[in-house]
Amino acid sequence: MNTGENEQGLRAIIDFVRKGSILLLGLHYYIYCYLAFVQWGMVPAIVQRVLVNIAATPLFSHPLYTKGAVIGLLAISLFGTKGKKDEKATLATILSLLVIGLLLYWGAALLLYLVLPVSTLATLYISVTSIGYLALLSAGARLSRLIKLQLGKDIFNEINETFPQQEELIENEYSVNLRGRYRLKNKIRQMWINIQNPFRGTLLCGSAGAGKTFFVVRSWIEQHISKGYTMFLYDFKYDDLTKIAYNALLQNQSAYRIPPRFYVINFDDLSRSHRCNPLDPDMMTDITDAAEAARTILLGLNRDWIRRQGDFFVESPCNFLTAVIWFLRGYQGGRFCTLPHVIEMMSVHYDDLFPVLGTDPQCDVFLNPFISAYLARANEQLEGQIASAKIGMARLSSPQLYWVMSGSEFTLDVNNPEAPKIVAMGNNPLKIQIYGALLSLYISRMLKLVNRKNQQKCSLIFDEYPTIYAPLDTCLATARSNLVSVLLAVQSTEQLRKDYGREQADVIINLPGNILCGQTFGDTAKVLSERFGKIVQTRDSVSINRQDTSVSHNTQLDYAVPPSRISALSSGEFVGMVADNPNTPVKLKTFHCNIINDPQAISTQEAAYQPLPIVREVSILEVQENYIQIKNDIAQLIATEIDRIRKDPQLAHLLFIKPEDELPSVPGS
Repeated sequence: MNTGENEQGLRAIIDFVRKGSILLLGLHYYIYCYLAFVQWGMVPAIVQRVLVNIAATPLFSHPLYTKGAVIGLLAISLFGTKGKKDEKATLATILSLLVIGLLLYWGAALLLYLVLPVSTLATLYISVTSIGYLALLSAGARLSRLIKLQLGKDIFNEINETFPQQEELIENEYSVNLRGRYRLKNKIRQMWINIQNPFRGTLLCGSAGAGKTFFVVRSWIEQHISKGYTMFLYDFKYDDLTKIAYNALLQNQSAYRIPPRFYVINFDDLSRSHRCNPLDPDMMTDITDAAEAARTILLGLNRDWIRRQGDFFVESPCNFLTAVIWFLRGYQGGRFCTLPHVIEMMSVHYDDLFPVLGTDPQCDVFLNPFISAYLARANEQLEGQIASAKIGMARLSSPQLYWVMSGSEFTLDVNNPEAPKIVAMGNNPLKIQIYGALLSLYISRMLKLVNRKNQQKCSLIFDEYPTIYAPLDTCLATARSNLVSVLLAVQSTEQLRKDYGREQADVIINLPGNILCGQTFGDTAKVLSERFGKIVQTRDSVSINRQDTSVSHNTQLDYAVPPSRISALSSGEFVGMVADNPNTPVKLKTFHCNIINDPQAISTQEAAYQPLPIVREVSILEVQENYIQIKNDIAQLIATEIDRIRKDPQLAHLLFIKPEDELPSVPGS
């Protein structure tokens, strides 16, 4: 027990042992410097008789034995010393005193071999040995005052925030495995990020330059193609990812039962772009498909409408566009059911457009509010309902866009087992708003086709996902059983909330089971830090007062990866969490590591890439003729239908009577 009596007894024992050490050192001087003491007259007769008996003991048979015993007693006395802790005491000072003391204490024996007068030699030996002894005593006393806790070494708490991670490679026919290295205390260890089940969705988050494409997306594309996935790839900075996918397919043809065809949608370079009709009539089974396509294209063009869904002036343009799409879907078997034809038909005058659309009974419900407003001469209301749709769609009236969207060289059922495809769609950062809206329509139609049963495994990769409008909440929630893997790359959750609205963005963020996060800031870092959870961390503290020093050790739960750590990640450094499978559970799901890539090998690989193939040589004349042909198709359609309506008594009521056609009123009639 730590009582006053015990401390006093311990102090008495320490003092006794230390005095014994000093006494033994004094006897050593007397015996081995005896002649000098005789000359100095410091050896009485009685002392001489005692020294003779002591010198005959084995302890004094050699100087080293005696000096060893002296050091031993000194060390024993120092073990029990409890000095007041000194925060200024350093290990370097203590080691210096210890080395100097040992050299002087033991090296003094060499002085005995010098040829000097006895008294001079004795004085020199005693002085050097005593200085060495005092240096050793000082070093031992300072050692007990040294604070062993090095609180200033880990000033950023990096060592304390390390934790064990998955070091075993767990691979299956669907997985993506990324090799990395991590820090555990003071050791660097190898590990694996094992995304065993990519069908549970993956969110890849990180600011510009965090290494999303170089360290994750590249490996994701190559590994999935090597395992026989079909693929849809949204390439924001075309053709960075498209080249990777194309060359990976060339190298892994044997991974497929039926090798997939490679298709590209690119609005800038028409010679390297295939043509695809996003409103393929064969893929539109009912009017709800037309309504979804209309909503997607208009919300993609007007991103602020996303937060205003349900408003009168948002729903009205969607209904109007739905009616136009569905009419063309049913007209002559969908011959003119393309987005360019829809755009041109929307520009037809109301007097001709409404009667023509009214010939389809399913369109009547959608058109009724517009016809009522038109008949009531509520032109301002009508323009407010329709003009916003017409203005937005008019921005898509381009010969290049018409060329790509009016053809039908492939369908969007990417994971069709009998006709597998790898489809890459390229955007242009300089034309985000226009191209993004069109690609949103392609993606919306593609999602409905791939999320079906009995299809081939499919990988959907979206680089810079917020630049398009394609809500993936349904796909993330239901596509797992249909073997559809989704990878969403975003820079921050704030960016997603800005473009999709808070509610929809939060759903998309929280649905993926796998998360990889590079450097990011703000609310994104905070939310992800909370998702990664807490670990037990050690906290040490020292309290120094005038009488004593208290050292406390405690443990507490704290964030494994705090927001400040996520904000300071280097390029290629990722934190995250993976989902496991029931048959291969993983205990260590959270990771914080540097993903290992070989830049030299990747540069060599890129140098050997095959360029994207030229689909066809397209002349400006062909593109312009196609543009004019689409306009002529709609003009002829309207003329033919108006003539048919006039000649059919059952449809004649659909025609509007223009003011100049009204009969003059007769007075008194």
